[in-house]
Amino acid sequence: MTVAPPLKAVPQVHVYTDKATLVAAATDQVIELIRDAIATRGRCSIALSGGSTPKPLYQDLAQTDLDWQQLYIYWGDERYVPATHADSNAKMTYEAWLNHVAIPAENIFTVPTDTASPQASAEQYQQALATSFDTADTPVFDIILLGMGDDGHTASLFPHTAALNETERWVTVGQKADQPRITLTTRVINQARHVMFLVAGANKQTALSQVFAPTADSATYPARLINPAGNLSWLLDTDASIGLPADVERMVH
Repeated sequence: MTVAPPLKAVPQVHVYTDKATLVAAATDQVIELIRDAIATRGRCSIALSGGSTPKPLYQDLAQTDLDWQQLYIYWGDERYVPATHADSNAKMTYEAWLNHVAIPAENIFTVPTDTASPQASAEQYQQALATSFDTADTPVFDIILLGMGDDGHTASLFPHTAALNETERWVTVGQKADQPRITLTTRVINQARHVMFLVAGANKQTALSQVFAPTADSATYPARLINPAGNLSWLLDTDASIGLPADVERMVH
């Protein structure tokens, strides 16, 4: 049984009527976090998630006035497919957001997937992080956006896979069936200043019930392993929130 790390921050759980309301609230919060990071530290580093839930968030950001020169874009995970592939997280993000704003190209760090192997891709992305953060220590992201699958996975940290046990590397190979993915490890995610989960849909209820249970197997429900040194927020729609244990404090909007 894989045990989740000791609790560092109390999760802030927000429940919204539906997915559209959730996304609107997430957009407002992300904008505030970006502006605060730039005001405080002169730049903002954000790791993005793929999937259908954050896409309208990215579309909303494309219509927002932000200090694009000081925003640095990364991905929490990526499918090992060409950048032009329909399943590419980067492709979706460019089409929804990045193609429409003046973020300098050198501020955008896509996962290299034109490599000899997924392992080579992970190694190259770790080196890109080391260079862009200019550190040999674990990089500290200002914001990491995450989703959660109905199997309890997050980023590309899938149940009972080797990636869950990686404690040294910042980037590793995740595995969904026979489909390799490149993913940040829990070591990096848990150093972030703010981790935000966006979770919608009744199909997430079972996983949420286990992620928030006092005890459960984190190898079976990997989202339990996300326990950052900074702030942790869960933004849920009503359908997903039904899976929360009754004693979990939540703010209903």
